[in-house]
Formats: sequence, structure tokens, C-alpha cells
Amino acid sequence: MMHLLSHEHPPVEVRDIRKAFGANQVLAGIDLVFRRGETTAIVGPNGAGKSTLIKCLLGLVRPDQGHVFIGGINAQQDAAARRLVGYMPQHAAFPGSMTGRDMIRLVEELRQEDRAPDLELVRRLGLGADLDKPFRQLSGGTRQKVSAVLASMFSPPVYVLDEPTAGLDPVAGAALKDHMAAERERGATTLLTSHVMADLEELADRVVFLLDGRIRFDGTIEHLRTLTGKDRLERAIATLLEGDAA
Repeated sequence: MMHLLSHEHPPVEVRDIRKAFGANQVLAGIDLVFRRGETTAIVGPNGAGKSTLIKCLLGLVRPDQGHVFIGGINAQQDAAARRLVGYMPQHAAFPGSMTGRDMIRLVEELRQEDRAPDLELVRRLGLGADLDKPFRQLSGGTRQKVSAVLASMFSPPVYVLDEPTAGLDPVAGAALKDHMAAERERGATTLLTSHVMADLEELADRVVFLLDGRIRFDGTIEHLRTLTGKDRLERAIATLLEGDAA
């Protein structure tokens, strides 16, 4: 059963987020609202502010100004907001001596909730016996599969997926995308970053394009195609970037 959010608040709301590291202004006034059942691709060149925005959403980085709300809960002030988010990092730092099953038990203990992993997702990802092998014996792609299972364990209302298909074989990648499509149908809100444009075209309803810490485009993929005159998402985003540099 998915943890339900109050309809009084959007699943995720970002209000005037600003963050600088020294003289480098990484986020310069970001305002966004993410709706129920919506998958949003956050894109932009390296250094655009994508990773910092995600860390602010997760409460891992405190913005210099502004607030992030998850289901109306201030992510910087209340750890309860983190329980509403399923996070799949690009490179999960699992202890080498632990197994995937150990991590499942640890997450259950930390959350003080018993929740079996999604066995259908485990099967479709082809994890099987790999859940009982120490992480030091697993490939990067298999670690990514475990990360997907952990992110989905508590049927969160909000997902944050950072390069989710990186390292996955085509079968596992398709299984994960099918799973996320099903989660969207159940009302989950997903924020997604990926350099694989085909994944974004398949999964995303909306694109937020960041450049120099600012939002340069926020709209549907179809609107982006119309605006740029490019059918392929990769070309459309490149056109945005070229237009800004012109």
C-alpha cells in the first residue's frame, strides 16, 4: 500500500531555492511544483545544478535560501519528509561485506516497519540468489538492481531516481521502466535524471531544463518539441542549450 499524501499539498514543492558553494552560485532561485502521478525529467549540462537540487530535495544539502516541501512537510526541518521519498542514487555506496538482504533488513529496522521487497520486481530484475551475495562480489549493474528494490520497498508517494538505468542490461532496464510506469499509474510522483534520452522520452511527462542554476524551460516534452522544432528530445535539448549560448 502506497503511503498517501494529503490532497491539501502537492507531493513536492520547491520555493525559491538558492545555494552557493563559495563564489559559485549553483542554484539561483528555483521554484517548482511536482504533481501527483507526474514523471518529471530534470535535465541540463554538467554543473547546471541538477545534483544540488536533488540533494536539497532529499534534505542532504541545506539551501542558503528557500524551502523544499514533501507532502507539505519541510524537508530541511522534519526528517519525516524523507520517509515519503524512494531514492535511487546513481552509485549507491553499499558496505562490501553486506548483502542485499542485509540492506533490506537494515532499512526495515531503521524505519521500524516490516515490509517485504517487491518480489515481482526482484524476479523481473533477475536478482534471485544475488540478494544473498556480499556487495563486493556484485557488478555495478546488480548493485543498481538492489538499489531499485530498496527504493521501492515502502511504495513511496515520491521517487527520486538518479540515472536509474545506468549499468542495467536491456531486460532489467525494461523491467524497471515498466515498474515505474505502474507506480505512476498508482499516483506516484517521480523526479528523474538520466543521460539516456530514450528513457526520458519513454517515462517523462514533463521536462525541467536547468542551466547555470536557473530554470530555462519547464513544460511537456511535446511543448519542447514544438518550441524547438526538433522531434528527438536530445536534439530539442541541444537546441535549447545552443539558443541560450547564442
